[in-house]
Amino acid sequence: MQRAERALAIAPRTENNSGCDIYKTRIQFESVKAVQQAGVDVELVERQPIVESIVGNGEIVYDPTRQAKLASRVPGSVWRVFKNVGDKVAEGELLAIVDAAEVGDLKTALLRSLAEEKLQNQNVSRLTEARNAIAGSRILDAEAALAKARADVLSAEQSLLNLGLPVDVSRLRGMSEQQVLDELRLLGIPPSIREQVSSLNASANLLPIASPTAGVVIERAVTPGEVVDPSRMLFQVGDTRQMWLQLSVPLENMDQLALGQRIRFTPDGSRQVVEGVLDWINTSADQDTRMLEVRAVLANNDGRLRNETFGMGQIILREESDAIVIPTGSSHWEGCCQVVFVRDKNYFDSLDSYKVFHVRSVRLGAVNGDVTEVISGVLPGEVIASAGSDVLKAQLLKNNLGAGCDCVAE
Repeated sequence: MQRAERALAIAPRTENNSGCDIYKTRIQFESVKAVQQAGVDVELVERQPIVESIVGNGEIVYDPTRQAKLASRVPGSVWRVFKNVGDKVAEGELLAIVDAAEVGDLKTALLRSLAEEKLQNQNVSRLTEARNAIAGSRILDAEAALAKARADVLSAEQSLLNLGLPVDVSRLRGMSEQQVLDELRLLGIPPSIREQVSSLNASANLLPIASPTAGVVIERAVTPGEVVDPSRMLFQVGDTRQMWLQLSVPLENMDQLALGQRIRFTPDGSRQVVEGVLDWINTSADQDTRMLEVRAVLANNDGRLRNETFGMGQIILREESDAIVIPTGSSHWEGCCQVVFVRDKNYFDSLDSYKVFHVRSVRLGAVNGDVTEVISGVLPGEVIASAGSDVLKAQLLKNNLGAGCDCVAE
């Protein structure tokens, strides 16, 4: 009864007419040989696991929330490339270096602004010490010049930070002019390759392109010497430890969907079954196909899942470990009821007796390939007609012809 309640709660099931008395009907053969000549075979009603699901075509894709497409933030030419497709990268790891004149101009502007700030700061200190011997307007002018120099430093600092260059002005203020120049020339270049860059007498125009996330280089679209600009993608880096599964399911199943349902996906040409959890249901159906798109998140720690992999997915609605099943195709709709033909329990008691099949009304549940769940009507161990059962249906309809069936399907 509990299994029946679960099955009826999941989806509407075809109902039999409660006023139909077709179950009182029997079909009999003269002998076992006559049954065999009619092509009728039998099978046991059994117990098997049943899975009821919504099936849809799907595709595995990269999780776009874990992807990064990288470009140079200013025009320039590619100076060095350090990573290739398939290479694993850590967060902040260097992918390439671009030689951009604008970067050099900004570094020069910062260097000049720091020098001017230092000069104006010294000027204000000198005038303040001699304030009793000079006009107050000179001190005000000097303080205004200092404020302007600090604003220029701030502007140059912010411009470099906007390019992703980690400049620390407070640290630079404590250095000599040559030390500041050396620091700015290799700004943003990791210590592990600074010696290599220094040995090549690189310019101060260098802009490092670093990965903002840990992952794998999915795409590389650049080689050394190429001219690039902000509109051109250089690298695509992604964290492939998590993928998305996008499924298209029939719109009529929308009321059966719920977040948190388990999904099983079988890629085309593979026996591997991947499991995930439904975490998004589209609020709009496709206007052309009238299908509804849903999504699941798949773990991919072993890296076996591939982008743009097609296959078949199942959204699990119900699983029964011990359902009652019959062979698919052994039941028939006779006008107002779904029926099977149950072999009489005394079928083999006498060789001379008629061989009887009883008509039994059944209510069906989920179909799993070659077996169909029975919600009610038969019990495990009973024997029903399977192959050739359409012969029995034809005989049933023939018997009712003329007499008619006074029941109407509900």
